[in-house]
Amino acid sequence: MNDMNDINESDAADGGGTPAATGAGRPAPPDFRPAAEAVARLLPAVTDDGLGAPTPCPDYSVRELLGHLVMLTTAFRDTARKELGPTTDTDPNSARPVLDPDWRAVLPRRLDEVAEAWSDPAAWQGTTRAGGVTLPAPVAGMVALNEIVVHGWDLARATGQPYDPPQDALGVSYELLAATGDDDPMRGVIFGPIVPVEAGAPLLDRVVGLSGRRPSWPR
Repeated sequence: MNDMNDINESDAADGGGTPAATGAGRPAPPDFRPAAEAVARLLPAVTDDGLGAPTPCPDYSVRELLGHLVMLTTAFRDTARKELGPTTDTDPNSARPVLDPDWRAVLPRRLDEVAEAWSDPAAWQGTTRAGGVTLPAPVAGMVALNEIVVHGWDLARATGQPYDPPQDALGVSYELLAATGDDDPMRGVIFGPIVPVEAGAPLLDRVVGLSGRRPSWPR
């Protein structure tokens, strides 16, 4: 993530291509709510018997994916609020996710909270921290929204559910992921190797491929 910081520092400063803070000539920050709601709609159909099922994340079962979602929504809520501490300074790869026993109540609440936190224009100003790395706030916001979108797809696929995230959120994910080629140090750290998809494929499939996943998973 240090490299993402270096690459995007100037873009964040001048408005670049990132969804930076509102102002003359700058786009409004994206609304996290529709993406968060798309993930929340998946949760009631997740059964206790299915928690051990595999997911498109090779190292995660459904249980661990849900634990990761609880962790990341908590962390990026605090990143937006600039309430820096253990949640924003811990490497998410430092330990395997442990699912909160009360996740059915906790995760929907965290999804609401992260969406609310990034609805504040101040969240997109200046710098903040995520995963122990200092980032321009607009970059952190893009990463946060992408994590929600892509892991929502992971959960939908793992539990056999339809998934229809908003197009504007997919656009943010595409912009972020398309900027990291196969030789980028981010590959193998938080993104897998790019999986090629047809140029005319739906935007969701292109985002999934750029994230290092096979849109046809589990095939």
